[in-house]
Amino acid sequence: MKRSVFQTEHNLFRDSFRRFLDKEVVPHHLEWEHAGIVPRELFLAAGANGFLGLDVPERFGGGGVTDFRYNVVMHEEVQAAGVNASGLGLSLHNDTAVPYLLQLANDEQAERWFPRLVTGELITAIAMTEPGTGSDLGAVRMSAVRDGDDYVVNGSKTFITNGINADLVIVVVKTDATAGARGLSLLVVERDTPGFARGKNLDKIGMHAQDTAELFFAEARVPVANLLGQEGKGFGYLSKNLPQERLAIATISVAAAQAALNWTLEYVRQRSAFGQPIGSFQHSRFTLAEAATEVSVAQAYVDRCLEAHVAGELTAEEAAMAKWWCSDMQNRVVDHCLQLHGGYGYMTEYPIARAFVDARVQKIYGGTNEIMKEIVGRSLGL
Repeated sequence: MKRSVFQTEHNLFRDSFRRFLDKEVVPHHLEWEHAGIVPRELFLAAGANGFLGLDVPERFGGGGVTDFRYNVVMHEEVQAAGVNASGLGLSLHNDTAVPYLLQLANDEQAERWFPRLVTGELITAIAMTEPGTGSDLGAVRMSAVRDGDDYVVNGSKTFITNGINADLVIVVVKTDATAGARGLSLLVVERDTPGFARGKNLDKIGMHAQDTAELFFAEARVPVANLLGQEGKGFGYLSKNLPQERLAIATISVAAAQAALNWTLEYVRQRSAFGQPIGSFQHSRFTLAEAATEVSVAQAYVDRCLEAHVAGELTAEEAAMAKWWCSDMQNRVVDHCLQLHGGYGYMTEYPIARAFVDARVQKIYGGTNEIMKEIVGRSLGL
């Protein structure tokens, strides 16, 4: 089924970004997987080529175009190139962190941060999850107490994407311990903040090239000038922005499943057993027919969600549906595709093996799939 969501300018952008990946990422991906982190130079290269801050105003050096379809093009090409973990930091920067800054930063903050967000000199992260708090943001315990011109911040965060590389971390804190979710605020913590420390780069089962860290705050003094938006409005800001993050996860899931399907179709045409290509066996054909159908159905829904998001009409419930269903579908498809690779599918030199371990987290971050179903269920009046 021909897709209609993209226009000529998106396709030109796609060609340019794929050339960037082929030059700057693909040759180094396995090296970065072993290192557990991408170099900061990747962000500088992405900035120099116009792939950061796509919707940052032109006066700050950004693209000045508010169109999430460009972000989705990047998702799709990263997956097609088989460099998921190396590309995720760029997506986190563009899709998740920078939008908070664009919506909430005041003039002084914009002048201070935006130009270097676009060049890649400043790498961003967002810190929500705590050791005892996952999808329940209302249970955040990290405290931020006003003391003159500073907030004194105490607590810790975990599983923070870009946690090692980040220069600006948007941290969810509790500025009013008595107000529950209404006591949440957003503070931007800079790399050299006194009392702010990073733990180790966490050892994950997948997504190895993506740095993921614990963050610690012990009497950290964050200037009041780094408050993002208004005090006590953090939960509302998070609720507004999370649908885009969940749509991003859904688009990545579909693109990853499509990439796995493509690799597998190529493999089963070339690999023979009992004197014939394994793709010619009925089981292989049926398995791949089911996978192709699931990917196509998911793509149609996600494209519709993308059109709604660009028009400002995507609901939290629609984004939750896309996130849970597409990430479940991704895991099913990749698992079946790995099985058709046989023993080679278990070897990390094959992209299908890396896609398998990378897929699992899609059902966890951005809000677990169980929470997504809860969001959808409540919308049904249940």
